[in-house]
Amino acid sequence: MIINWHYITINSLSSLFLLPDILLSHCIYTPEREGEEWREREERKREMGTVAPNLMEVSAGRDNENGTARSPPAKVLDAGALFVLKSQGSWLHCGYHLTTSIVAPVILTLPFALALLGWVGGLICLALAALVTFYSYNLLSLVLEHQEKLGHRQLRFRDMARDILGPGWGKYFVGPLQFWICYGAVIACTLLGGQSLKFIYLLSYPDGTMKLHQFIIIFGTVPLVLAQMPSFHSLRHINLVSLILCLAFSTCATAGSIYIGHSDNAPRREYTVKGSAKDRSFGIFNAISIIATTYASGIIPEIQATLAPPVKGKMFKGLYVCYSVIVTTYFSVAISGYWAFGNQAMGTVLSNFMGDGKPLLPTWFLLMTNVFTLLQVSAVTVVYLQPTNEVFEKKFADPKKDQFSVRNVVPRLILRSLSVIVATTFAAMLPFFGDIMALFGAFGCIPLDFILPMIFYNVTFKPSKQSLIFWVNTSIAGVSFLLVGVGAVASVRQIVLDAKTYRLFANM
Repeated sequence: MIINWHYITINSLSSLFLLPDILLSHCIYTPEREGEEWREREERKREMGTVAPNLMEVSAGRDNENGTARSPPAKVLDAGALFVLKSQGSWLHCGYHLTTSIVAPVILTLPFALALLGWVGGLICLALAALVTFYSYNLLSLVLEHQEKLGHRQLRFRDMARDILGPGWGKYFVGPLQFWICYGAVIACTLLGGQSLKFIYLLSYPDGTMKLHQFIIIFGTVPLVLAQMPSFHSLRHINLVSLILCLAFSTCATAGSIYIGHSDNAPRREYTVKGSAKDRSFGIFNAISIIATTYASGIIPEIQATLAPPVKGKMFKGLYVCYSVIVTTYFSVAISGYWAFGNQAMGTVLSNFMGDGKPLLPTWFLLMTNVFTLLQVSAVTVVYLQPTNEVFEKKFADPKKDQFSVRNVVPRLILRSLSVIVATTFAAMLPFFGDIMALFGAFGCIPLDFILPMIFYNVTFKPSKQSLIFWVNTSIAGVSFLLVGVGAVASVRQIVLDAKTYRLFANM
């Protein structure tokens, strides 16, 4: 029954992905339509003599006496854009990057989110979040394509905010927000990698005495090496392996849940939401924040920047690759985990695989699952290092020198190594960083992925206030803004509840 119901759920959700296409194709403004209307208006004005031809356009549009058309001069790129955000990738590479940036071991928390919402509420939130983020990322892509068509391609989130909303938005809000969210994700992934290593160690040596911070330091050597990959585009093969690992560990988690659910050791299942009315209310907000965070990326413009021009339509194909993996993994893990454990689902479904300290699955299966998780989280860590690498490269590298010259390699090696060492130190020192990251997620992930894309589209294309797309975008942004406040309150409450267990370098 579970497999058939999951099949129906996935096919129902996949049909929902058609809604962004309908909205974007039938509403008033698209980049092509706006450009055509503008040219027609300018042509009519010039014929009537109300607008003089732009002398810069005339001189730029003629290359020689024969009147040969000439393209506008190429924009000089800084070292961050030139070296880290190389525009050489295909739409398939883009799909690999997108999948790694979104699909991570955090999806193993989805059964817990469903336990806080119940079957109906959980599946509705899961489907809505998929639909809204797919739509939102497509809006960002359309805005970026439009800007490229106008002659100034934007390669970073802060560039979009600067050009669309004003310099202050890019410099003081979007830039710092994205930087700290991405660097926080690096710390969180390093912590998760250390926890996975510790779990593997205790499975093999139940009486082992090694501490969590030791495993975090060991794991930190992996991103220390991978951080030296020169550009985002150079991660394409690593991210292909990451995509395969996503499918592998989610398949293991699903199969493990189904196996335990049908075994003699199956836990007693109840699907009612536990707790008092107050706890249930905060639980709903907490679950929504968890689901929103699992769909978050925060680096969509940087990923689109890796595409070789022209970029038109490529991001859309990449998103289809990514969301094919999302639908396959998110719903299978969430439904099977909640079905197997009901309201007893823990923070991560892998914790449910250990019953009273004893594994409910064969040891080799648990080892395999955790190895897949460990390897995939290594790739996620390196992907979220890219905004940090880009900032360092922009400030300290020389774009006039070769990327692999001594002048550029030495500062790159030092600064990237330092950024990983600092992240590893914070992860070892603050093993409760997950609670803090939930607060950052409410303030960062939701604005970057749910609010700003709607604002960027409405400001760029100025759709009529009577159009459907204007009100869809405004409604999504408004509801998401409320979720920022609610999610922040729920996160602060959880920090207060867990504060008594906080200790530096704790062996959690």
